[in-house]
Order: sequence, then structure tokens, then C-alpha cells
Amino acid sequence: MRIFVTGGTGLVGRRLLPVLRQDGHELLVLSRQISPTLPEGCRAIQGDPTIAGLWLTELGTCDAVVNLAGENVFARRWRKRFKQQLLDSRVDSTRHIAEALAKDPKRSDGSPRIMISASAVGYYGPREREEIDEETPPGNDFLASICVAWEQAARPACEAGVRVAHLRIGMVLDDQGGGLQKLVTPFRWYIGGPVGSGEQWMSWIHVADLVGLIRFALGNPDARGPINATAPEPLTNWGFCKTLGLVMRRP
Repeated sequence: MRIFVTGGTGLVGRRLLPVLRQDGHELLVLSRQISPTLPEGCRAIQGDPTIAGLWLTELGTCDAVVNLAGENVFARRWRKRFKQQLLDSRVDSTRHIAEALAKDPKRSDGSPRIMISASAVGYYGPREREEIDEETPPGNDFLASICVAWEQAARPACEAGVRVAHLRIGMVLDDQGGGLQKLVTPFRWYIGGPVGSGEQWMSWIHVADLVGLIRFALGNPDARGPINATAPEPLTNWGFCKTLGLVMRRP
């Protein structure tokens, strides 16, 4: 397939691109940089996903889109301006992609185009000792409101017949960045530990499993709608921190 990727230079994208190339796919990678560092065989398309531009013409030639664009929630303090950036970087980029796909929802062979769009388990809001699944209603906190708007932004594509899958991603574990890297530092200095009561659930997924799930969603015609991209068993914050301490040989 010819696949258009946003967020290809981010934490997950860097792991995903080489795997998709090994699978034989042709990749077009959207980047704000003029010459981003990409695996061999990937073609860079310069553009800002939050702003409609010529990059949408290139998107229109592709069979599928993997939309991973979004400001890193761990990048800085959640002041008002940054919270708006978190929202806009996700909603605006998804809306531009969805509207472009809605204009031409079919591939050359008549099958529906594919949109694999990131979301997050933050959709459900903070919960304690409660079993949830993809049918569980959203929470009412800030992150939940972002996830709801994020998924709704893809509605034009879905209504036009594009096969849309929303991956509600847990905390991605990767030693190259993300939330785990933030947690490792205090543990390394012997000051790591649970936050608050430690009873809050932490749904997580290893980056390799997330890449595998994206591959599955691209190739499986039944993969549509919300998909919880997490390990089967969540941990409490206390349990996660205890495990991390054991692995790092820290109390």
C-alpha cells in the first residue's frame, strides 16, 4: 500500500516506519522539517498537519493514512497556552485529513481508504477499580475532552465510507522517550515512587506491541471504530512503580 504518515518522526513513528518499509509499503511522511531523518525508502512531505496545504494533495494519492500527529503531553507544564496546543495539534490535523479523505473515500480497486488515527485511553477519564471497555462513556476531565474532540474530528471520513480506526493508546513504554523516560529519572536518583494514593490505574503498552497493532489495523478490514491499544492487564500506579523499582534495583 501507499501510506501517508503524520507524526512519523515522533516516539511511535520512528519505530513504525522501518517496520512498514519491511512490509513493502510505500511511505510518505509529513514533517515540518525540510530534511527530516527518515528510514531509507521513505519520502518526506513538508507541511504542518494543523494547517491545510499542498501536503493534502499528496495525501489524496494514498491508500491509507496513519495519523500520529499531536503535541507531546509530557513536553511542558500544562499552562493555558500549552493546553490549547495539545488540543489543536490533535483536532486540527485529524480534521484536515478526514475532510480530504471524505472527498475521495475509495481506493483505485473500489475498496475503502483506511484511516488509523491515534487517540488515548485518557478518553475514559481517571477511574479506580472499575472495569471498562470500548463501549464505556468518556470521562469529563481535560484529557477526556481532548480525546472526544480528537475522535469526532475524524467523523467526515467515517461518514463518507472510509474505514476509520481510533487507537486509544495507553502510556507507551519505550526507553527512547515518552512517559517512561520521565519516570526513570527520579527512580535513578532514589526519589521515585507512587503519586497520591497510588491506586489510580495505569494502562500501558510496549511500543513494539503498538507498532504491531497498527500493522494489524492496516491489514484487517474488520478493524474499525475504537480499539483500546493497551496491555491486557493494567497496573495501579503503586504496582507500576514497584515493578519499575525492582527492574532498576531501586527502593
